[in-house]
Amino acid sequence: MAKRDYYEVLGVSRDASQEEIKKAYRKLARQYHPDVNKSEGAAEKFKEITEAYDVLSNPEKRQAYDRFGHAATDGQFNGFGGFGAGGFGDFGGLGDIFDMFFGGGGRQRRGPERGADLRVDVELTFEEAAFGLEKDIKIPRTEECGTCGGSGAAPGTAKKNCDVCGGTGQVQFAQSTPFGRIVQSRTCDRCRGAGVIIEKPCPTCRGAGQVRRTRTIKVKIPAGVDTGSRLRLAGEGEAGLRGGPRGDLFVFIHVLPHPVFKREGNNVIIEVPVNFAQAALGDEITVPTLDGKAKLRVPEGTQSGTVLRMRNKGIPDVRGYGRGDQHVYIKVVTPTRLTEKQKELLREFARIEGQKPQSTEKGFFEKMRDVFMG
Repeated sequence: MAKRDYYEVLGVSRDASQEEIKKAYRKLARQYHPDVNKSEGAAEKFKEITEAYDVLSNPEKRQAYDRFGHAATDGQFNGFGGFGAGGFGDFGGLGDIFDMFFGGGGRQRRGPERGADLRVDVELTFEEAAFGLEKDIKIPRTEECGTCGGSGAAPGTAKKNCDVCGGTGQVQFAQSTPFGRIVQSRTCDRCRGAGVIIEKPCPTCRGAGQVRRTRTIKVKIPAGVDTGSRLRLAGEGEAGLRGGPRGDLFVFIHVLPHPVFKREGNNVIIEVPVNFAQAALGDEITVPTLDGKAKLRVPEGTQSGTVLRMRNKGIPDVRGYGRGDQHVYIKVVTPTRLTEKQKELLREFARIEGQKPQSTEKGFFEKMRDVFMG
């Protein structure tokens, strides 16, 4: 007995929404459920309704049903077992048919292909990153075989067209399906899709046309790079296939920490300790910079935490837009071991000062009083 159309079973149109299908099913299910309807044929009717709903409520099953009708659900398709992640892959070659119709599968590439890109990580010292340098880097990569010139054939020999596929890389065969007799194509097993056969492979690359070598490449690293900077060397990656261009090489920079300097943008940060007398009376001190030692004037009355700027002593901009500064953070060091003479002098200083620090800056409680009392 021929099956009824599923849309007819549920009493909905072919463009019905999922909500309309669900409502129709619920209404019919309540009407023909065996626990409710004891009449003859109710159980079969309920089974038919459930089967129709199972298909039409599933977007994938519904799409297949709309295209192929009940042929998509009869025994030759093994139910809907093949509608999962594998599509129609278990239906005795039907998957190939759907590949042909809907864009899956296809011929292997036989034209030139670009080689893969490569990545290498390089560590630099703080000074190397600041001023740049030329660095030799060893790169293991695939290169064209020098013996055969990339052909894969031994010197003095040549490739020939595959006698199975005639040089196309594909073989065709016909297969009977529920939709008729369809001609399909598959990759040639003889030449593996290459279309040519190498009767005498190159002894160096064994027919691959490529060999693995380690090359030393000189890389020019510009001044001002930082951790995370990336350099691109065009054409220094893996060799291409069938005459295709080489890929690129990407150099990722990692800058090692410095024991004294820190970096903020293009500025260099350094902390310099001074003693109480230097801070109070002022002094000219020597500080390290990326260019070597330099003199820096500490003004009289300098407080701990004061930042003094040394112009153009920072890091060059990687794009060539000038150079940063060096920021010197002054740290006033309190002595921990004093002689009796030093202690006496400080006591005398304290007596002169009245044991009260002179400061033009308001204390915390004075600021709070100003806020709340105006």
